[in-house]
Formats: sequence, C-alpha cells, structure tokens
Amino acid sequence: MNHATVVVVGLLLTFTVSGVEAAEGKYPNRPIRFIVPFAPGGPSDILSRMVGQKLSDSLGQTIVVDNRGSVGGVLGFELGAKSPPDGYTLLLAAFAGLTINPHVYKTLPYNAQRDFQPITQLTMGGNIVVVNPSVAAKSVKEFIALAKAKPGQLNYATTGTGNLLGIAHFKLLAGIDMVAIPYKGTGQAVIDLVAGHVQFFFMNPLPAIPHIKSGKLRALAVTSTTRSSALPDLPTVAEAGLPGFVNLTWHSIVVPAGTPKPIVKRLHGDLVKVLQHSEVKGRIEGQGLAIVGSTPEALSALIKAESIKYAKLVKDIGFQPQ
Repeated sequence: MNHATVVVVGLLLTFTVSGVEAAEGKYPNRPIRFIVPFAPGGPSDILSRMVGQKLSDSLGQTIVVDNRGSVGGVLGFELGAKSPPDGYTLLLAAFAGLTINPHVYKTLPYNAQRDFQPITQLTMGGNIVVVNPSVAAKSVKEFIALAKAKPGQLNYATTGTGNLLGIAHFKLLAGIDMVAIPYKGTGQAVIDLVAGHVQFFFMNPLPAIPHIKSGKLRALAVTSTTRSSALPDLPTVAEAGLPGFVNLTWHSIVVPAGTPKPIVKRLHGDLVKVLQHSEVKGRIEGQGLAIVGSTPEALSALIKAESIKYAKLVKDIGFQPQ
C-alpha cells in the first residue's frame, strides 16, 4: 500500500468516525424545531409543549415549537416532510394527518408513509362529546332526538379530518343532519363553542376536561371503547345509545424520512423516558389518555393498519375526497 493510499484510507476512516460522532455523540449541537401542524391552544399544541420542555432538558438543547395551523394540518405535515433529515426537525403527528388525510384529499403535498420516519406513538384515547350548556340535551339519546327534531339547524365544529370523519360516522349511525363549521385549530373552536356559536364537538380530553369541570361545556359521552379514568361516570357513546361506535385519537412524533438511525435511536430513547416523567405521565393520564411510547416499528405498523381502516370508513360513509 503506497503513501497516497494510506492517506486516503486514513481520511475516509476519519470522516467515517466523525460522521458517527456527529450522529451519536455530538447530536444535538443546535436548537431543534418542533413542528405542530395546528394553531396554538389545541391538544397537539398542549402535548407538544409538555413533551418538548422535558425533551429539551433530556437532549440539552432548546426545542422551538413552530405552530403551522391549517385545515387538516396539511401545511405542517408538508413542512415536516420537506425538511432536512438531520434530526433537527420533529413533527407532532396527530393520527389524522398520517391515516385519514390520504383518503379525504384528492392530492396531498406529502406522502404519509414514504416521507416520514416514525419515532414513537405518544398517546392513545377517545374524544369527549361536548355541547354548549344551552343545548337542551343531557345525554347522547336526548341530543340525537333534538337533532332529529331540528334537521340542519344544529352546528358542529371541526378542526381537522379526524373529528370531521368521526362526527360524519356519528351522524350516519344516528340518522341526523347537522352543519359542519370548520376551524383551523381547537382554540378558536372552543371559544365559539363556549359562546354558543356552535353547539356540538368531538374534543380531545387535554383541552376539554378543564372546560367541562368549570361548567363552560357539558360532556355527553366518550368516544373510546371504555370509560375515561378522568371522567368515570361518563358513558361511552356505545353505552349511551350508538352500539359499535368508536372514535379513537392518538398522537405521535415522526421525523423526515432518511434521518440517520443513530439519531432515530437517540430520539426514541429520550422520548420514552420523557413519557415516564412523573409530571408528564401524571398530566396525560390525569386527562384520561393512555401513554404508549412504542417502538418506531410498532408505530409504522399502526400507521399502515389505521390507514386501511380509515380508507374503508371513508368509503362506507360515502365521504367524497376534496
């Protein structure tokens, strides 16, 4: 081996070692952007700030929450998909952006299964069916009867394709007609719901429970298969009059596809620890949501299975892609 060859080999080894050190030992060495594809004040925003603060402590770097509110979260998902795969962009991925959007939009500026590397599923749970207290219904059965008596006269809020599809399924099973009012985020939807401008909403427990306990909103049921530990006296929708109805919600964290494996491993390990932090764990479970902390492989399998399920639901309810 001549001198030139030795130099080249040495340089290659140096670059290889430096690359590994950059991925494993020196990551992260600058602030990380945490994209939230919805406006401030909603469940995605609340969860991102809760998790982001502890993840920042764990990684030793600042995490900057970047809210990109848009209908269906499309803008935020697009931004996440097109960001450099270097570990410095995280996306708080609500389930609908990965599993429902591909079936309700004719075109999307991102591919839910090709453009992202899953890291971990954060939570799983049901929504809470809430109404403005002025609504003359204190149960699911009473609300269905009221809606049947006033076809097309009651409004409901939607903040994305997840609850839009969930409520469409509810309407189909109940045989009722209501008018959808779209919002870019839960925060504004709740303001209008409390003010009585809209009457009905499927709401994530994180922002819902404080308003329920204060009396600003009335809870009728939970959309999960079992009752919520945070509101044990509240029936499921199935118990309350619509057998077989379930509408689950979950959040995850993904990064752009192609992110180096050592970085994926580091992020996964730190996030699983964050989810078990007493403050984070207590707050999430206190709202009736389950903590998951799955592997990247398990999250990938969930995304594929849920996408198949929602493709069938979209077809069953006759929803026309927009």
